[in-house]
Amino acid sequence: MRLIRRRLAFAVAVVLLVLTGGCGPSTPERITLTLATFGEFGYDDLLPGYRFTHPGIDVRQVKTDQGGPYHQDLLAKLRSGQGLADVQAVEEGHLSDVLAQSGKFADLGEIGPADVKPGRWLEWKYEAGRSKDGKLIGYGTDIGPLAMCYRKDLLEAAGLPTDPGSVKTMFANWDSYFKAGEKYVKRSKGKAWFDSAAQNFNAMVNQLPVGYLDREDRSTLETNTALRGAWDQVTTAVKQGQSAGLTAFAEDGNNGLRLGAFATKVCPSWMLGVIEQQAGLGNAGKWAITDAFPDGGGNWGGSYLTVPAASEHPKEAAALAAWLTAPEQQLHAFRVSGNFPSQVDAFTSPDLLSEMNGYFGGALAGQVFVAQAQKVGKPQYKGPGDGKIQETVVAPALKAVEGGADPAAVWQQVLIGVHRVVP
Repeated sequence: MRLIRRRLAFAVAVVLLVLTGGCGPSTPERITLTLATFGEFGYDDLLPGYRFTHPGIDVRQVKTDQGGPYHQDLLAKLRSGQGLADVQAVEEGHLSDVLAQSGKFADLGEIGPADVKPGRWLEWKYEAGRSKDGKLIGYGTDIGPLAMCYRKDLLEAAGLPTDPGSVKTMFANWDSYFKAGEKYVKRSKGKAWFDSAAQNFNAMVNQLPVGYLDREDRSTLETNTALRGAWDQVTTAVKQGQSAGLTAFAEDGNNGLRLGAFATKVCPSWMLGVIEQQAGLGNAGKWAITDAFPDGGGNWGGSYLTVPAASEHPKEAAALAAWLTAPEQQLHAFRVSGNFPSQVDAFTSPDLLSEMNGYFGGALAGQVFVAQAQKVGKPQYKGPGDGKIQETVVAPALKAVEGGADPAAVWQQVLIGVHRVVP
């Protein structure tokens, strides 16, 4: 998911790109590369510079507003083998479906520029773009490292600590987080600690060594004790009244942000823009963020640039994707769209480290998310259907628990539902 936090005018963009760009592969005649993206990648100001420094290549960007329709269209084109762009963006929530079709994509490790090394990216970001057969399917663009956002005024009213340093103890692990939530509910006379059980559970599952599927693409729910333990933790918290039972990004969830219906929220880097937009000016300064997240770190969001095997100019397409994911270009995309870079060299940029968010009380958000990105461990394997399990089976099940259903009974329905997705 992508939200524009601000638009900056760069009158000297082309000049800077000439200085930081490089010459791509030489071509005997002019060719046109198509670049398909969704939401906002921050590339509009970059592409004229690429055309300028690569006079044999033109780039035509095809943008789709919403990621859902974009990825449905992408999967349909992969089935037919027609209509694919030379460079296709893929959101990490849909990456498992693409990796499962690795034969339909070029191996960027083979055709990409020789100077593009794995060390350009955070290790977990790079490895997540590799298929089971070892092919590098995508160059990483942005990421969504997780921190915790919280309402200072609501915590203070309940007698809980509010400064970023002190709240780290509460957010040290999921046990301490839910214990603090139990205390908050009692002291606030029934107010909710978090917005949605599904949001927390999704973050918890993504932190596990093994998620919904094993590397043979079989369901693990019957045997994955850590996953069942996360379910029990979340649903116990629901029964204690810790969940507001809202749906993130829907009308009730947005109203909950505006009305202060809950005190804490799982916060990837891009969520700051969501909160500011939906909570509104009346809540400016009430929200805070800390460089802590239960049980370490995690990631929610981010994308990759892939080159379909059907491209008529795969090496030129790989060179474009490599250039767009270089640290200099990703820092520009961050300035324009707020998309947090995944490149190691970008993490030492003064622009990134000095990024301050006035809505969140002047928090140095860049430093917070650099710290959180470096806490993420090895990427969890996600097979085809992983996202569908979360969206169509687990999320509705947790909503049922929030509505009063028995967690143990609902879990049995989850086990049945998963096998409708993964036979």
